Amino acid sequence: MSELTRMSMQKFALFSLFLIITTSLKAQYTETINSNRPGQSQGAFAVGTNVLQLETGPYFGNDEHTGLGTDTDIWGIDYQLRYGLLFERLELNISGAFENQDITRNFLGTTSEASFRNFRSNTIGAKYLVFDPNVSLKEDKPNLYSWKANQRFNWKTLIPAVSIYAGANFSFGDNPYLFQGEGKFSPKAAIITQNNWGRWVLVLNFIADKLTEDFRTYAGIATMTHAISQNFAVFAEYQAIKGDLYADDLARAGAAYLLGKNLQFDVSGLINFKDTPSRWQVAAGVSYRLDLHKVDEFLEESNEGNRRRARSKRLDEEEGLEDDEGGLLEQ
Repeated sequence: MSELTRMSMQKFALFSLFLIITTSLKAQYTETINSNRPGQSQGAFAVGTNVLQLETGPYFGNDEHTGLGTDTDIWGIDYQLRYGLLFERLELNISGAFENQDITRNFLGTTSEASFRNFRSNTIGAKYLVFDPNVSLKEDKPNLYSWKANQRFNWKTLIPAVSIYAGANFSFGDNPYLFQGEGKFSPKAAIITQNNWGRWVLVLNFIADKLTEDFRTYAGIATMTHAISQNFAVFAEYQAIKGDLYADDLARAGAAYLLGKNLQFDVSGLINFKDTPSRWQVAAGVSYRLDLHKVDEFLEESNEGNRRRARSKRLDEEEGLEDDEGGLLEQ
């Protein structure tokens, strides 16, 4: 009996692996760049196999802490390097930020200054799309006999794509951004959801960070993006951070401009709603994709995929250079 059970479990494991591999081939590769910038959340979809993508940019701002009497000028650069490996649904990424802080402290009439710089964060991880409604759910066909039935709200549009993320924070040397006693390696995990509603996209991240440390951090990020045109989009974002060492509510907003299929520019700003510390930041950035995705790989025929391909076709047409008389130059 145990031998039969063991064989059944092995067959089930092999069948499950087969399902994972085959469904991975049906995930979406987008023909235009799919960037996480300028927000801080991760989208649910991977960049696609053999796609290498860099997202980076400088930022500067100020933190003023009334309780500690500190005024901190901040500048830095953040980055994310993403690569699609093996399956369409799988993405490996490394992200982080290098930051400089110039601190002025006023305590009982005595002023002191200090500066330090280092990598504020470095994390390597993997993201996997476990559920894609464009693939798993059948598209509703129009009701030929009832106009009213076609106008009803489709509850299936509320079902998001879902990804899981697992990563590890790492630091080397004497890093001033580590709190006393903090280890140089710690795990990080997240659940990511994404709803695509035409020109609107809602992304939610639920994050558990530094899970092996005494002072863990939990965060939630909600990002809403709206495409004004084929090339221009705006976003608003709310992030709640809960932890024993630092808790905050952050609001971000900004815009991104798509230049061609593989290049995006963005600007954004950040504020919070307390004075321990009060924070503001402004940032600019660029996302660039080196697209080595093979043309013979399967592209899922879904609503989102069709929308992306239509936008890509339009961008190709707009890339035709115009001469002084307004005609098209040969390419």
